[in-house]
Amino acid sequence: MDELDRLLNGNKRFASGQLESKNIVKRREELKDGQKPYAIVLTCSDSRVAPEFIFDTNLGDIFVIRTAGNVVDPIALGSIEYAAGHLHSRLLVVMGHSKCGAVTAAYEDHREGNITSIVDKIKPAVQKVKKARGEKVEVEECVKENSRCVVEDIRNKSEIIRHLEKEGKLKVVCAEYYLENGKVEVLS
Repeated sequence: MDELDRLLNGNKRFASGQLESKNIVKRREELKDGQKPYAIVLTCSDSRVAPEFIFDTNLGDIFVIRTAGNVVDPIALGSIEYAAGHLHSRLLVVMGHSKCGAVTAAYEDHREGNITSIVDKIKPAVQKVKKARGEKVEVEECVKENSRCVVEDIRNKSEIIRHLEKEGKLKVVCAEYYLENGKVEVLS
């Protein structure tokens, strides 16, 4: 079973409420000398989007980076490169989610304090969808496009990620988590 199948099987358990039993104390002891997460998940800071639960994983299984709107900046990108390059994680999932407040803020061009920097990162995805489909697009279409744009942003800004992908040492996908039913859909 590959890393993506492993995550998606965990999501099926989560969505159905059939979570695996975990011995956290034992696992914590096993990890005291190091970690080797099999996947990296870049997702939104939204409190309803907790990858460890959504994918029914245990301590040490996934390396999680969370930013509003699952956008990537140099710090998030450095975290991804660390997990892929030094911890040898073999999968990167960029995961948006339904009803994303950050994407909604970009859709509505909300400008307030430092939220503006998040809106500015997401705005190109919103503009791309509106240009292709007209002004009456749904925010949910923009959520999907934002994840695709973040994947493109990562590839454009990280030679390390491009190299690992080319060498077949890292698979990069984008996905969406649906708050309504707990399911994850792979978009690419």
